[in-house]
This record gives sequence, structure tokens and C-alpha cells, in this order.
Amino acid sequence: MELPSGSLRVRVYAGVDPLTGKRHYLTETVPAGRNAQREAEKVRTRFLNEVDEKRNPRTRATLNQLLDKWLDVADIEPTTRMGYGNKLNKHVRPVLGKLSLNRLDAETLESFYASLRRCRDRCGGKASVTHRMAGEHTCTARCRRHVCKPLSASSVRQIHWILSGALSRAVRWRWIAVNPAAQAEPPAAPHPDPQPPNPTDAARIITESWRDPDWGALVWLAMTTGARRGELCALRWHHLDLAAGVLTLRRSAYLDANGELQEKDTKTHQQRRVALDPETVDVLTELHARYVDRLAQLDATADPADYVFSPEPDNSRGYRPDTITQRYGRLAKRLGIDSHIHALRHYSATELINAGVDVRTVAGRLGHGGGGTTTLRVYAAWLSESDQRAAGTLAARMPPRPVAPTQPTLADSPYRRIAKDLREQIRSGRLARGARLPAIAELATAHRVSVGTAHRAVLLLAEEGLVNLARGRRTTVAG
Repeated sequence: MELPSGSLRVRVYAGVDPLTGKRHYLTETVPAGRNAQREAEKVRTRFLNEVDEKRNPRTRATLNQLLDKWLDVADIEPTTRMGYGNKLNKHVRPVLGKLSLNRLDAETLESFYASLRRCRDRCGGKASVTHRMAGEHTCTARCRRHVCKPLSASSVRQIHWILSGALSRAVRWRWIAVNPAAQAEPPAAPHPDPQPPNPTDAARIITESWRDPDWGALVWLAMTTGARRGELCALRWHHLDLAAGVLTLRRSAYLDANGELQEKDTKTHQQRRVALDPETVDVLTELHARYVDRLAQLDATADPADYVFSPEPDNSRGYRPDTITQRYGRLAKRLGIDSHIHALRHYSATELINAGVDVRTVAGRLGHGGGGTTTLRVYAAWLSESDQRAAGTLAARMPPRPVAPTQPTLADSPYRRIAKDLREQIRSGRLARGARLPAIAELATAHRVSVGTAHRAVLLLAEEGLVNLARGRRTTVAG
């Protein structure tokens, strides 16, 4: 077909568009010139070959239409789907959504990635004001000059892999001939940099959290088991075997698109059993005792299906994961510590690996898939120990657990039995005034408990004024 300007438009029928049901044509305009007719014939021959070999794009669909269709058929977790949708709606659709798939290429994608790495709001380097609200209004101090904030390399890579998955499906559906994302290069993967709290900060976090013993128990369990926040929110009493010292993680809590609390399988779709050290068993035993006492006051009975951690007096409802994140964030901010709830998972892994526990055991406790590949990549190289050693080792490295003044007394707790024995020796005169107490390590060995449990027994005697504690010196009987 010849256009008025002398240019030639080549048009070849390519079947029915599967999206619209209309006739679909491959078209291309050849510029005017002496060889225009010959070039047009070449284009027509190429189109015919593509149609014969089924290499031609079958639709004029836009990227938005592909993403809608792909999200409709993709078999992915609800939380993953919400995450994909948020990233696509915020970053991809406003810029590339209306672009036809046959015009999307590697150059376009790489330019898009570069713009996000410069500014997540894609300001283009223009000076502007970030207003506190949309529409006409009187600007206040909250309307501030825009400051560019780059999107992290990790987030850009996630967007790349989302697009790659959708475009790969488009190739399989023969909407397009090739996947442009396969030819585009995303930012390099960031180097893993876990930043767990150091032992001093961990002790401060534990002490501050124990102002509320139930909240302190949650933070303690996050440190000792490395459980994810969603797993802690979904934890129920029948998942705990305190007699055997085993925790089973089966479910994970999340918020659906409507903000309602739901539960799903764990991230790796597998339950895992985590060994608990004696001190952590004590923590959970005391937590259960407080739970039973509350139910007695409410004239209710205990239910194994009740949640272990709950904002309700009867533990009938679990925490929202974002509530855990926010509360821990406020705690860390009060202490002046730069930390987030996931850092406690890093703390557990780092302390175990530093203590010589092998990576496969650590990976099993954390629920990492791939036989420890993720753990090895993020944390360390091969070492050797077992899961039971992992539980005991981490307990010895935990800071002493504060004693809440209001928590119920459990006479059969290991540290109280040690304190009772020492108290009787002091009062009977077997340990005279000024006499040295056995070293903490000796007490732990003699009573077959962790160092933390023995230390807690001595702290209890110090609070009663029976012994003198001084940094760098042996503990002595008070005069």
C-alpha cells in the first residue's frame, strides 16, 4: 500500500488476536526512496516467514494486559501475589503499562531500571515539591522539596524477575516471539550483609522487652529459634512439646488484600521441628502459667488451639505481623539501637555459626531451603555440630533473662532450685560470711544446667542481699 508521502506500508494477515478476538495484522512502514518497493517486498517476505514458522507476535496487547492475564493464571502464594501487585502498580504500570508488547525491548527495560536506581519517583532530575496532599491546598512545612531516593538494587532485581516471568509466559502463549527481559541486564545482586545485634545490644533488648514478660518471651523465642515473625504470630500451644523441649513450626500468619489476618504454610511449605534449650523451656512454661492464670480469672478453660502470643487476654487471636515489627522497632528506637525484628533471626544464625554449629543444622533451624545454600551464601562456610548442640550452645550465649517482679513463682524452675540450695548453705553456715561461691561455670556443671540458668540463680540471691556481686571478682557471701 502506497502512502501519500511516497512511503510504503506493508500489511500481512497474522490470524486472530487471542485477547480481542479481532483480525491481527503485522504492519511496517518503509520510507520513500528509490529502493522502497524492494525493501517493502523484503519486509513482506519476512512477515510471511514469521507467520509460517509461527514466530510472529499474535497480539497488539499492552504490558498492562499481559500483567493482568499473567497474575490471573500464575500459581503463586497470596503474599507473593500481593507483593508483585504492589511493585507493579507503584513502579511498572505508570511507566510501561500502556506500551505495546512488540515495542518492549532490552534497551527500554534497562533505561527503566536505571531511572529507578536514580529516583524511585522517576523525577527525571527536575526540581519539585512533595506535597502533603493531592489537589489544591495551602502548603505547610509538610510540603517539602523533593529529594531523590533511589530504589535499591534488590528491589529493581525483583521487578526484573517479575517482568521476566510474565514475558516468558507471553512467549509461551505466542503473544511475542522473544522475551526482552532475557536480553536485559538487571543491577548486580547486592552482597549479603546481615546486621544482627551484638551481644551487648541483645542483652539490652532482652532487658527492655521483659518489662512485659509476655512480650519478652516472644523476643526471647525469636532470638533462640530464629523463627520468622509470621511463624511466631501463628504459633499455637499444641505446636509446643515442653516435656520433650521441641517446637514445631507449621504455619505462618499474613494479612490479605483486605487487611484481614490469615494463615498459610511456612515460606518453604514444610514444617520444621526446632530443639529448645532448658532455659527457653522455662520461659515458655512460665508464659503458659500466666496464660492459665488469666483464663482462670475469666472463668475459661485452656485450649491447645489458642495462640501462644496474643493481644487478647484469652489468647483467642494472634498478633498481626506488622504489629510485631512496629513494637520491636519502637523498642529498638528507645534503646538507640538500629535494628528490626528480622535481625533477631540473623542474631540466632550468626551466634550458632560463630559457636561452630554446622550450616546444615543452622539451615534446618531457620527453615532455609536448598540444603543450607541460602545460609551458606548469607552467613558463613562449613562447620560441624548437631541440632541439640545448637540449642545448648545458643542458650549459653544468651544474655541473662531478667526476672519480672510480677511474674508467678515456679518453685521447680532449675535456677530457683540452685538458688534454694545455695540459700540453705548460707543460712546453715556451710557458706560463711565472706566465703566465695563456686564459679558460675562450676555451678552450671554441678547442676547440669546452662551457664545462663546458673547466673540467674546467683542474680536472685544478689537481689535478696545474700551475696555480693562485683564485676571481675568472685561472688562472695554478704557480711
